[in-house]
Amino acid sequence: MIVDNKYCVIMAGGVGSRFWPISTSKFPKQFQDILGVGRTMIQQTYDRIKKVVPLDHIYVITSAEHVDVVQAQLPDLNPENIVGEPMMKNTAACNLYMALKIQDRNPEACIAVLPSDHLILKEDIFEEKVNIAFEETKEYKTLVTIGIEPTRPETGYGYIQFLDKKDDNVFKVKTFTEKPSLEVAKTLLESGDFLWNAGIFVWEAHEIVSAFQKFLPEMYQQFSDCPYNTEDEKSYIATVYPKIQKISIDNGILEKAKNVAVVPADLGWSDLGTWTSIYENAEKDENNNADNSRYVLTYDATGNIIHIKNKNKAVIIDGLNDYIIVDTDKALLICPRDHDQEIKDYVTELKTLKKGEKFI
Repeated sequence: MIVDNKYCVIMAGGVGSRFWPISTSKFPKQFQDILGVGRTMIQQTYDRIKKVVPLDHIYVITSAEHVDVVQAQLPDLNPENIVGEPMMKNTAACNLYMALKIQDRNPEACIAVLPSDHLILKEDIFEEKVNIAFEETKEYKTLVTIGIEPTRPETGYGYIQFLDKKDDNVFKVKTFTEKPSLEVAKTLLESGDFLWNAGIFVWEAHEIVSAFQKFLPEMYQQFSDCPYNTEDEKSYIATVYPKIQKISIDNGILEKAKNVAVVPADLGWSDLGTWTSIYENAEKDENNNADNSRYVLTYDATGNIIHIKNKNKAVIIDGLNDYIIVDTDKALLICPRDHDQEIKDYVTELKTLKKGEKFI
């Protein structure tokens, strides 16, 4: 494949509400150095894909209010390649928007689509698998997703069922399953033919656009008349976005299309979507506590994640086991680790309080 046909879209529009109170609407988790490695999540994603895709072919789509943050964190990126969405419309809209925008510049473009806030430890394997996906979509006109080999019955991820082995690297997709119950997740894991859905996709621009024409024709029509890559693009998008259906690319396209393939991969992957996922990937002390503060004392306390913004603050934890303790300038969270999926609900309820919005 001619390397100049490789493109990438980094999706950076989420607010990470399950990661509150560190992740807020003003400064979501993708713009933070969650694991203390010296690079934010979006910077790590950018560092990873620029080994595969030419720098001027990397795009970021984010919320309009975070365009300046992206420019500050990715100063080498062409400002024209940083696109602001007027509002959140899930992943179908942003994928069609960017596919049409890139196709306008290069009708032969092949696009890798990446979440901006995932942990990938095995970066050499990531590079290998993405290149395999590029070759697959170019040769067979398939919509390719990279599936993660599951290690546990996880209820927080979607699953991909595969069949009809094409070769050692690529399989045909049979079904997509949304986040299952624990019992269903155990069954999927035991079957051996399911992978975690990491939300990493590779496809040719014209193939994904054709899929939208077939399965979401109204959305395609709404975007089709946009004067892409002109000074009028932004105003057109601002006008059309409020009218667009809010639906994921999985539900809107991939569950319906027949030409979907998956590349299984062991990437050392986590979506870092919850405090438990941070705990699992953090260094821990002799009591299995993970903390980021200089002055933490624990007594009869194990399995906790302790995240304090002021690292010079003294922290004493006595008698807590398997808890999340997060202290910021504006908020304090203390809850059991196995309630981490409920943090999103806490945030929703906080919005209902008088002046509660200022904390999120």
